[in-house]
Amino acid sequence: MSLLVVGLSHRSAPVSVLERASLAADTQAKLLQDTLAAEPATEAAVLATCNRIELYADVDKFHAGVAELSTLLAQHSGVGLDELTPYLYVHYEDRAVHHLFSVACGLDSMVVGEGQILGQIKDALARGQELHTAGRLLNDLFQQALRVGKRAHSETGIDRAGQSLVTFGLQQLAAGADPGLWARGKRALVIGAGSMSSLAAATLARTGVAEIVVANRTRSRADRLVEILQQGDDTTVRAHAVEMSAVGDELTRADVVVSCTGSTGLVLTADALADALGVTLDAPAEAPAVTAAPAPADVDQHAAWVENGSATSAPEAPRRITLPAQSTGPVRLALLDLAMPRDIDGAAHRIDGVRLVDIESLADASADAPMAADVDQVRTIVADEVAAFGAAQRAAHVAPTVVALRTMAADVVAGEIARLDGRLPDLDEKQRAEITQTVRRVVDKLLHAPTVRVKQLASEPGGAGYADALRELFDLDPQTVAAVSRADLNDPNRGRS
Repeated sequence: MSLLVVGLSHRSAPVSVLERASLAADTQAKLLQDTLAAEPATEAAVLATCNRIELYADVDKFHAGVAELSTLLAQHSGVGLDELTPYLYVHYEDRAVHHLFSVACGLDSMVVGEGQILGQIKDALARGQELHTAGRLLNDLFQQALRVGKRAHSETGIDRAGQSLVTFGLQQLAAGADPGLWARGKRALVIGAGSMSSLAAATLARTGVAEIVVANRTRSRADRLVEILQQGDDTTVRAHAVEMSAVGDELTRADVVVSCTGSTGLVLTADALADALGVTLDAPAEAPAVTAAPAPADVDQHAAWVENGSATSAPEAPRRITLPAQSTGPVRLALLDLAMPRDIDGAAHRIDGVRLVDIESLADASADAPMAADVDQVRTIVADEVAAFGAAQRAAHVAPTVVALRTMAADVVAGEIARLDGRLPDLDEKQRAEITQTVRRVVDKLLHAPTVRVKQLASEPGGAGYADALRELFDLDPQTVAAVSRADLNDPNRGRS
């Protein structure tokens, strides 16, 4: 079996495509279940964030796996396969491991070095465990990715290069000013109470806003977030919760709005924002020409790219359409939209006195962000960890065969001792124990060198065939080896941190 990942991110696709392809929680669950029902896959996990959608699977056929995973992503995202395919990237085996470890360290994030991705990887693993779609390989992979990400943040200065998407967004709203000075005394409205909205509220509180209002469809979650904000030792922010129906009134009093909900439609329309500010929404400027998307690539071509090692991603995505320039006058209302699909109408750009920063503008801004020297150190860590993970997986592949060999040897010893008892029934217990121990020591010494050596050889690149050789040389029953593997896979303590 082999690791395969098929996905798209802000690096391969425009935000408009990512927005349409975003997956709700229930859709992610259905995608995992359908992936397991597909013939090439035995394990599956999905990593879906505001700027990436990736499907990981343990497959037994590469080309069939690429085709099946691509088709499933298209079906569940609602974006046609022909349209989605040019933006998909494919990673296989060690390259797939390297990709996830890089993602975990923040090297592939929109804001390099950000740490939020670790929580999202943890959630992806928990979802796979809960739905029983993550088996031995993906449990090991995602657990190790979390450890690699934590190591990168603790051993290097990658945090100096990166920051949370929220912090980066607030910097963009401040437009070059110090975010702390810009936010001081402002009244903030946070729409949503999930992990990203909670981070936004906490960041706003630390930045120095005077008041935070939290609105959420489930009032109890908004109340809980307010409680957490008020318990913080490092802030004195005033906070209270409101119903979603009160958002319109709160807009008239807010200076800053951060929105990140799971809604599939707009939460704030341009008309609602214009009404809150008491202004008229300008007519849209003439739309710029749209850059044509590249011709759809055949799914098999993706497989060829990976197999030949010539590429691991789709053709370069077309440039994004630039919205009309925002007003250069005083900003009365600053909007930060961190949702995917978007919560805030993009037409808010046209409202005088409004400044809107969304995922698309953050992607454009982060493209020119400088990278810290520590990034090179993190890349070294990733490379070392990928090699170690591959060696451990190859060694684990031969382990059931070694266990089966030792089990067979123990059965042979037991059979011979039983035969000896029949031929020498007068042996006393001390004599019998000494003979038994001697035979076991002889067998252990004979097996020690070859079993240790086969584990060493199996951990090296190209060492997967040593398990097959061991089974063939000792005529081991494949069913016995498989039983050992299943027992290891079903261990309830495996893959839990």
